Amino acid sequence: MSDNHDSAWTMEIRSRNGWFDIDVSELWRYRDLILLFVRRDFVAYYKQTVLGPLWFLLQPLFTTVVFTIIFSNIAHISTDGLPPFLFYLAGTIGWTYFANCMTQTSNTFITNAGIFGKVYFPRLVVPISIVISNLFTFAIQFGLFLAFLVYFYFMGSGIHPNLWILIIPLLLVQMAALGLGMGILISSLTTKYRDLALALTFGVQLWMYATPVVYPLSQIPAQWQWLFALNPMTAIIETFRYAFLGSGAIQPWMLGVSFGMTFLILALGIVLFSRVEKTFMDTI
Repeated sequence: MSDNHDSAWTMEIRSRNGWFDIDVSELWRYRDLILLFVRRDFVAYYKQTVLGPLWFLLQPLFTTVVFTIIFSNIAHISTDGLPPFLFYLAGTIGWTYFANCMTQTSNTFITNAGIFGKVYFPRLVVPISIVISNLFTFAIQFGLFLAFLVYFYFMGSGIHPNLWILIIPLLLVQMAALGLGMGILISSLTTKYRDLALALTFGVQLWMYATPVVYPLSQIPAQWQWLFALNPMTAIIETFRYAFLGSGAIQPWMLGVSFGMTFLILALGIVLFSRVEKTFMDTI
């Protein structure tokens, strides 16, 4: 009787005590749930807005216009000879994808405490779905960028797309991994330290200005560029611009440091996330 009863089970949920308790096969089994969350995030976010999906395009456009007026027309910051509008748009869409992934996943435990306390599923499903849903937003904004890129190209604006475009999918994966790693790291810490949630918006703004989004890396003195290279987003933004616009500072050692920092942050985030998810309900 017991044998028949045991054979009826298709899954066994066990507690895990390791430092790196991520079961990739389990996440794959819950892929339908991930897609459900993706649809929820993508559709519901603008469902009751007047302009709806147009916000996906208006947000980077407004930001780029403001950057062009303030940093190019008023502050006269160099854009390495590139059209200022295209320069800022390239930096904006890359930064926006990373920042959205980080900020939205940083609230994973707090905003989903209700559902986490009622039903079991791998907790990483939620932040992974956020990263994927933001990917659709990035695709729409990237299409906008390509439209302006073609326009400026045929207007003879001196931009030179090149074979570095082939590395863009890898950079996109890196931005997703970095945003996921930072987001789940902050989410894990905010279960005990709520002040981090309040400081996050300010921290994201500081991080943006520490990244060559509104200025080129060439404006940084050579003796300080190693410090900016420790910011993994520096190499990503510079490479993105160089690939499509043909101007920027790409150095292989910077890309190596960027990949290394991204892997370290993602690993630390997963380790802390897997530890916190076992006890966070008692803390929250």
